[in-house]
Amino acid sequence: MKPIGPLMWEHRLIEKLLRSFAGEIGKIDAMVPVDTVFIDRVVDFIRTYADRTHHGKEEDILFRELAAKELTDNHRHIMNELIEEHRYARTVVGQLIAAKERYLAGDDSAHEISTRLAELAQFYPHHIEKEDKHFFYPILAYFSDAEQERMLAEFYEFDRKMIHERYGKLADEIISSAGKIEKMD
Repeated sequence: MKPIGPLMWEHRLIEKLLRSFAGEIGKIDAMVPVDTVFIDRVVDFIRTYADRTHHGKEEDILFRELAAKELTDNHRHIMNELIEEHRYARTVVGQLIAAKERYLAGDDSAHEISTRLAELAQFYPHHIEKEDKHFFYPILAYFSDAEQERMLAEFYEFDRKMIHERYGKLADEIISSAGKIEKMD
């Protein structure tokens, strides 16, 4: 298997999730109260799976290895665009979280939540297409079979550590909040 295989499989799951956004956007636009649990779950998926796990493998492994190669100007340009697009997605997710928090505090930010979901649903398919159809296959030529095998092994090790990182942080959050008594007004 080529190292782009797992990345492309991950794209399919991200695309599958994005299709669920249309229904929630439609509800919000029809003035149905925002399903904040849906938003929390979307944010968790995007931050943990799409960004930390998927983009992590791209940036921390694939792009790191590519940076050491003599890339064409076009490939270097696309790689830099992809990194910038990852930053953009993180910004939009941050804006979605902020809008949800304001909504929970009583602000009328439902439209902004809908807008941010639509922004992500529109952004990711173009980003994924750029990677899948214009970047991943051509950049394989920069790597020997042995380099590709090492990268793939590093991807698997990265994934293996992610579950421990994710749930280690969750355990720490639960432990730090256990036994705390919230002030009642």
